[in-house]
Parts: sequence; C-alpha cells; structure tokens
Amino acid sequence: MHEIADLSLWHSAIDAQEWGAPRPALSGAIDADVAIVGAGYTGLWTAYYLLQRDPSLRIVVLEARAVSFGASGRNGGWCSALLPMGLDAIAAKYSRADAVRLQTAMHATVGEIGRVVTAEGIECDFAHGGYVAVARNPAQLARSHDHVAHLHSYGFGEDDYRVLSADEARRRCAATGVLGGEYTPHCAAIQPARLARGLASVVERHGATLYEHSPVVEIAPHRVRTENGTVNARVVVRATEAFTGTLAQHRREMAPIYSLMIATEPLSPEFWEQTGLHDRETFNDERFMIVYGQRTADDRIAFGGRGAWYHWRSRTAAEFERNASVHHKIHEALRELFPHLGEAAITHQWGGPVATARDWWCHVAFDSATGLAAAGNYVGDGVGTTNLAGRTLADLITGTDSDLVTMPWVGHRSRRWEPEPFRYLGINSLMVLPKNADHREQRTGRRSAWREAALARLTGGTH
Repeated sequence: MHEIADLSLWHSAIDAQEWGAPRPALSGAIDADVAIVGAGYTGLWTAYYLLQRDPSLRIVVLEARAVSFGASGRNGGWCSALLPMGLDAIAAKYSRADAVRLQTAMHATVGEIGRVVTAEGIECDFAHGGYVAVARNPAQLARSHDHVAHLHSYGFGEDDYRVLSADEARRRCAATGVLGGEYTPHCAAIQPARLARGLASVVERHGATLYEHSPVVEIAPHRVRTENGTVNARVVVRATEAFTGTLAQHRREMAPIYSLMIATEPLSPEFWEQTGLHDRETFNDERFMIVYGQRTADDRIAFGGRGAWYHWRSRTAAEFERNASVHHKIHEALRELFPHLGEAAITHQWGGPVATARDWWCHVAFDSATGLAAAGNYVGDGVGTTNLAGRTLADLITGTDSDLVTMPWVGHRSRRWEPEPFRYLGINSLMVLPKNADHREQRTGRRSAWREAALARLTGGTH
C-alpha cells in the first residue's frame, strides 16, 4: 500500500499499479531553469504550460511528501469557474471590465482542463455536468434570484447563469424542500487525486523532473534549499498553498482553514432515479455555511463542508483532518438534503486545509529581478484557478505577451493576517456567523441584511 493510500476516498480508489514507484528525494546540488516548490495543481500546471511554451526548459518540481498529498488530492472534485473574491471586489479595485475579463477566463478554464485531460489521456472521471445550487427556504430562494441578477448585471447571460424553477431544480437535484435554485454549466466533476497524479506523469513525460519527500526549508532569489539538497535556478515558483506557513518568512500571508469530507458507499440505481444528478452535476444549497457535493463515477456521494475550527498560529496536523464532531454534522447535513439515503454506509472520512488570504483574494506574481514567482490562496476554489494560474505564470516567466498577464489578480498583494490572538479570534468568529445566519433563515424564512453584509465584507463580497 502506498503511504498516502488512506488519505481520502480518492486515494483509496487508486490501485498499486497506478501508484507506481515512489519518486526519489533530492540529494545534493543541481541546476535548473525553473524550480517549482510544491507538486500540487499550481506547481504541476505551471510546469506543464512552461514546457508547452518551451520544451527545452530544465524544470525541477519539489514535493515535501508525495504527489496528491495536499488539497489537490483531497478536495471535493469541483472543477469550477468560482473565484474566492467577488466580482464587486475586483471591480472596486480595478474595473468592471477587469472583473468580467477574469471571470470569463475562468469560464474558459473548465473547458481547457477538459481539453488537456483528453489530449494527454489523464483518467480522472471528468464530467462536464455543471453546478446546481438549490434553494430550500424563501430566504435562500431570494438570494439565488439576487445572485443571478447580479451576475447578469456584469453582462453574463442565461447561457452562463440562470435561475431554476422548483421543477427544474428538482429535476437536477431532488433534495428536500426545493423551491428553486440556480445553475451554471461552468463546472465539471473530477476525481482529484487521479488528476494530480496523472498530471504529474504527463509533466515528467514532457521532460520535468519531480522529487518527492523533499521538504523545502528556504526559498531565496534563484535558489531553493531542501533538507538534503539545493536547486539553483533562474526562476523559483512557490506553489505551497495551505502549507505556506511552514516557511517562516511567509507565515502570516495566508491562514489554513480546514474543510472536511465524507463519502457514502455506492448507491442504488433506485436512489439515483429519485435523486437526479444524472449529468453528475456538482451541487449544494444556498446556505451560508459552505457545503459541497458530487455524484462520483462509481455512484457514491462525496460531500463536504466547512465548520472546523482554525488552529492557533496556523497549525496544520494530521489529527485535524479527522474531526468526529464535524464529520457527524456533515453527515447530518447530507441526510437532511437526501433522507432517502436511509442507512447507507459512510465509507470514508477525511479532510485537509485550504489557504485563505486576509482579503479572500487569490493571486499570481512574478518578479523578474529576483526570479521569484508565486500563486495561491484559492480558499478552496483551486481546481480551476490553479490551471489559469499555471498558464499565467508560464506566460509571465517566458515573457509571452498575452491577455493573461494583465489580469487583475496578477501582482495583487493581500495584507498580512493579524498576529495571534487576533487571527485566532477573528477567523473562528467567521465559523459562528454563517451558522447563526443559516439557523435564523431556516427558522424564520427571512434574510438578515446585517448578517449578509457582514459576511460579504469579511469574505470578499458577492461572487
């Protein structure tokens, strides 16, 4: 058994032949054109597109554990066009036209990932079925209508985002109490660990060198130092996401927030006939406390949510991934959505951290003078954004003149998180406010203007 085979449902589905032999650790000093720290989606997509631009580049990718160990292997499998920062936040800092450009690029990114997995033969259960959010009380229904109207105000049409009637929403996702909802085609379901590991093999086939079990202890201009080796390179890309805090100089640039998941046993054809999701749409409802689900290729439900506490001084640890109380609440939420699950067994429970910037912005950066590049802080929306980030970094590093290098997230600087105890108190208060808002809406059916405004201010505004 591979050392990370029990990390999640996604890892457990990979057989011994697919795992292959472990990659060696870096030992000694080597030279490269580009050194990439982190073999998650950001690092791998960056390597892939760099080699598409210039196949002669010597690219080294360093991974602290094993490919697919981090969020790239454990996420909910939503290859979406979602951005963690809202369109209004982008428009306020740059312009409405810039907000539309970036969102439109994200729409195209879902298809681009589908193109690559087909062209490169990556078997990751890619199903371009879109995303449905059902509304299950009057407050949620009003919010779904407002959300679609808001997106339409930026010029997006019914082909991008549309309101669903109760019947339309139930045909797609027959959860309890559905009053309506919204739908976008700009999302696909994937098997995330297989995408990560398949992409790693493709990158190696195109000429990159990957080292596993090579934790980086220092990143400096034109140099990366691991515990047992050094890479000297013209460009160094930091793609460390939720594990950025392990590097002392970046400790307050992001906060790791845990998202946990469960998966059912494979469910019967009768269950799916009643439930829908016939195109493997990703799904959730319009509650504030984020939940997310998909119908897997083998007919399970993989379902996750937030709600786990942030840990003092941005600690990450294996024990935080198995939280019985949070996993139980996620199971309760799933049974509330689909009571006809009956006694279906929960076969897998797992979780992991996602990186969150102080202003909820993700970013791409490159300094040609120092050779330092970085991308990240996707707040859980990373399956799609990492691809766009990788393409953008490839263009920045190779000096390619493209529309991507002028996108509003390029060069964005988020303020640093507050020191403790303020970070601990502030982030964990964010876990209380959405719970309270959801409870009130479920009890009264009415929206709370001040709670919605507070959540919008704290989390980057309306998507």
